[in-house]
Amino acid sequence: MPDYTYYVNGEFVPASQAAVGLNDLGLVRGYGIFEVLRTYGTAPFGLRPHLLRLERSAAQIDLPLPWTVEELERIVYATMERNDATDVTIRIVVTGGASSSFLMPEGAPTLLVMLAPVRLPADHYYSDGATLISVDFERFMPTVKSLNYIPAIMGLQRARKEGAIEALYRAPDGQITECTTCNLFMFKGDQLITAGAGVLDGITRATVLELAEDLYDVVQRPVYYSEIAEADEVFITSTTKEVMPVVRVDEIGVGAGRPGPKTQRLRELFHAFVRSTSVPLPPAR
Repeated sequence: MPDYTYYVNGEFVPASQAAVGLNDLGLVRGYGIFEVLRTYGTAPFGLRPHLLRLERSAAQIDLPLPWTVEELERIVYATMERNDATDVTIRIVVTGGASSSFLMPEGAPTLLVMLAPVRLPADHYYSDGATLISVDFERFMPTVKSLNYIPAIMGLQRARKEGAIEALYRAPDGQITECTTCNLFMFKGDQLITAGAGVLDGITRATVLELAEDLYDVVQRPVYYSEIAEADEVFITSTTKEVMPVVRVDEIGVGAGRPGPKTQRLRELFHAFVRSTSVPLPPAR
């Protein structure tokens, strides 16, 4: 794995030497937010929407964000220019910064930009379909992409033990919202159904909703676990999984037990959209 150059609070340093203080509130209190996007070749996909969501997350947890979206964009591009940014993930992290009390912010947030190779799911998840498990956890502040990933990590650990790719959050009343790192969709006939509230506004999710609106009846509403058995198709979306078909949730088979044609169509449309909108890394300024 190459030793990428990271951006750390105004400096560019080798990943092996990058560090934050032991009193950083992201470390000692989990007070922070982040975004992850990827490049296709050297073209970052959805950088501006990701940064706008970062702004919204910061506002919701009262975390000062002293950089404009344009300034953050320049920092991301400057970091890419110092690296081979071909097919990488870009992780942008903002924390409350150093705190002498280990509790209260002191007005100097930490900003990190980190690159890593894209790790794509195996091809069989798309040809054969993926499996999910459900977990009785709730996402903390679901509309905020926060550093608090305790339920997500616990859910993913359980999923891995059971041979599933993801864990689906299920509330006591049977309502299902999203997975630990993915949004969830289901088809019932020509209706494309997804939760309309209590979920993270995924960037891939938003793209899929836009692509689907002229093809299907898009419905955003509460979704329940009992509906999985009634669905014709189920799929999940995320930055690295893109549009991934799901053929089983726990012991419930979905539809015909194989990836469905509507999911495949949306996956093809998503790839076409990426090809048509990807803008390569701009020249150094």
